Amino acid sequence: MPSPHNDPPLPLQEVLDVVNLTPEGEARRFMGRRAAHLPGSDFTGDELLLPRHNAAFGGHVYAQAALAVARAWRELEDERGAKQGERLDLHTIHGFFTRRGISDRPFLYTVTPITTSRSFSTLSVTARQPSEPSTNPQGDHFPPADASLPLSPPCFTAICSLKLPEPDSAGVSMQEDPPQTRFAPILSSRKPEDWPPSPPVDITGMVELAGADQAGRFPVATMRKVDMTAYNADRPVHERRELILYKLLRPLPCSSSSGGEGLLWDANAHIVAHAFVADKNGLLMTGNHVGFGYSLARAASLSYSFVVHVNAEQAVMREEDGWWVQEACFPRAAAGRGVVECKIWSPRGVHVATEYQDGLVQGLEMGSSKL
Repeated sequence: MPSPHNDPPLPLQEVLDVVNLTPEGEARRFMGRRAAHLPGSDFTGDELLLPRHNAAFGGHVYAQAALAVARAWRELEDERGAKQGERLDLHTIHGFFTRRGISDRPFLYTVTPITTSRSFSTLSVTARQPSEPSTNPQGDHFPPADASLPLSPPCFTAICSLKLPEPDSAGVSMQEDPPQTRFAPILSSRKPEDWPPSPPVDITGMVELAGADQAGRFPVATMRKVDMTAYNADRPVHERRELILYKLLRPLPCSSSSGGEGLLWDANAHIVAHAFVADKNGLLMTGNHVGFGYSLARAASLSYSFVVHVNAEQAVMREEDGWWVQEACFPRAAAGRGVVECKIWSPRGVHVATEYQDGLVQGLEMGSSKL
């Protein structure tokens, strides 16, 4: 079960770590060690706000699946003796949520190479969960015995691509002005840490009831939400913006140069961290902007794509660099679904990656739809 309220939020290296299982042919297998975050479980002060569900945070399986892919690929590179300059890094993650994840049991991942080449390769990953709770009564710190439990059908599947880094001088580099420039008057009006926390569950009615100072115990990153109310007031939904500032809860350990556990925490782990953080509240904020801030019945991810535009090293979050920026917009809503597009900007204003997520966003009158 989720940690008690007085426990601190977990950093990436604890909440998303995976353990190797016995391979199946060419496929590599992994199991998550810790329970996924339960959205809403970290509200305090009002029991009416506590969740009436056990649905795991979708960003957990998404990011952990990509981490399993990165680790599997490093193992394959080590087996063939790839040198440091020949190693590929995460480039895209295209994932699909097919079944609700449950927080009281681990996710198990099967990673299979699809295509391999010197500069660009693809792998598939499928996530399943046991059909019954963990053998640990606490429902966390999942023991190896959980990997032998009967499995439910797949709850998530993805195709990931990995690419060889390009030299800085290769090709053309262009981007729009960063949010640090376009929204300078707003961002400079407060220090980053003086903005309110990103809400545990960003539904307007719940935020008003709980108060805007709820920090919660969301794992991996500290997150602050910039007040964009005045900017968005007279704009149509597709022109509105939400800005979220974030940085790692705890620096990731330095990676080793070849082989071993240290490679789990290389630049790919930072890419995974960005993808994890980008999944928090995006569809909920879509609901707020399309009129469901007081009547949201259902928000659930269907597909989620994450594209890294630069070499993986530029995604590394160093403590001394400061706050990263998510710039979210909401370009389309129709057929009971909504889209959130989120650009990931470095503290220096580099457009590092983009999230594009499609999911169910439905008001109370539509809330009977099922996955």
